[in-house]
Amino acid sequence: MPIALYEPDIAQNTGTILRLAACLGVEAHLIEPAGFALSDAAFRRAGMDYLDHVRILRHISWNAFAAHRQAAGARLVLFTTRAATSYLDHAFARDDILLFGRESAGVPDHVHAAADIRLIVPMRAGLRSINVAMTCAMALGEAVRQTSGFRHA
Repeated sequence: MPIALYEPDIAQNTGTILRLAACLGVEAHLIEPAGFALSDAAFRRAGMDYLDHVRILRHISWNAFAAHRQAAGARLVLFTTRAATSYLDHAFARDDILLFGRESAGVPDHVHAAADIRLIVPMRAGLRSINVAMTCAMALGEAVRQTSGFRHA
């Protein structure tokens, strides 16, 4: 079950998410431009040597990613604070692509509209959002649990 990061802008969060992807055996898509150099030391530090164990596909733009997704025929599942459906109430499919927006701004309207499914992580009222790396861990954990179980060494 692939994950995709839309124009990530915090290197440490991206590194943490890529480390998670490596540990859970999922592929990661980076939709550029990123808000940092992908060779940034903080990016490598957060991902550590785990980056050698994850398949990373870089897309130069949203349009390039959208074409890739369309060719794959995968559902796009967007995690957003603008959704009404909890991720806990959704039935994930093994080939869903889980999309997470920029830490600073989420995704623009055209990306929001392109998603097949929009989900939210429920949280207390009056708070803005959960850190994107934490949201990704929660969502990916539930999606993997539903679709294939966790593989242990």
